[in-house]
Amino acid sequence: MSFVDRLEKCRQFQPADYVPFLVDGCHVGLVRPEFAAHLATYPHVFDVSADCVSLVAQLTGFEKRSEAIETVLRRLSEDGVIGGWRDEPYAVAARLQDKPLFLMERAAIPQFGIWASGVHVNGFVREAGELFMWIGRRSADRQIAPNKFDQLIAGGRSAFHSVRETVIKEAEEEAGIQHDIAARAVPVGTLSYCTRQAEGLRRDVLYLHDLELPVGYLPTNRDGEIAAFELWPIARVVECVRDTDDFKFNCALVVIDFLVRHGVLRPDDEPDYLTVARNLRVA
Repeated sequence: MSFVDRLEKCRQFQPADYVPFLVDGCHVGLVRPEFAAHLATYPHVFDVSADCVSLVAQLTGFEKRSEAIETVLRRLSEDGVIGGWRDEPYAVAARLQDKPLFLMERAAIPQFGIWASGVHVNGFVREAGELFMWIGRRSADRQIAPNKFDQLIAGGRSAFHSVRETVIKEAEEEAGIQHDIAARAVPVGTLSYCTRQAEGLRRDVLYLHDLELPVGYLPTNRDGEIAAFELWPIARVVECVRDTDDFKFNCALVVIDFLVRHGVLRPDDEPDYLTVARNLRVA
């Protein structure tokens, strides 16, 4: 195993396996034909052909579209086609920075191959000249990546929440970190990827942050998503990401970015350094 393997885990995508999902002629997602077949049973909402899936022309306006799509998705959830319903709406647009076209339940986003965004915060500590990172182990009951390792703080950005608001909210829910401490998180860039996972096609943009915590500070999970937090020496983090797949697929990517930015991975010491540095931010 290697760091390159971790990058490849975020590039499991074959365009020929999907058809476009269109809204008003705009390409907003990618759908597998077998899921399109389920959508075809709702012709008053979805127009399905061999070449694409579209919202019917009669559905215009943000609220009208949102209501019609939610009705269909709830029925598909009841039928077991969509799992893990969260009652968490995401804004959908052709590009994340565009005006939203409608809202869609988070659990359905991968089935439609829609771009989504989230925040990942690397929590770290410096002590006696050494670097340590806070690692969370995901709870065993998580639908996605149970028992895998995660960042100190990570979460999806739901509709009408800014990146900063999401950092503050997730910090309190996932790690019990107070507002004044969470507000110190420093934005350090983004990562994006397009990869097929068990839940569907993940097309995500992650807003990355670093948060240096004081020695002795203990995070405490409050929403049940993290079973435990551990403070690891950075050498252990390197070994775990490089030699195992114990980190959730996108969390491994975030760790690698941290290791490169902080000079933990060095060109003279890491054989794959050039490949990792070149491809880390290529979706």
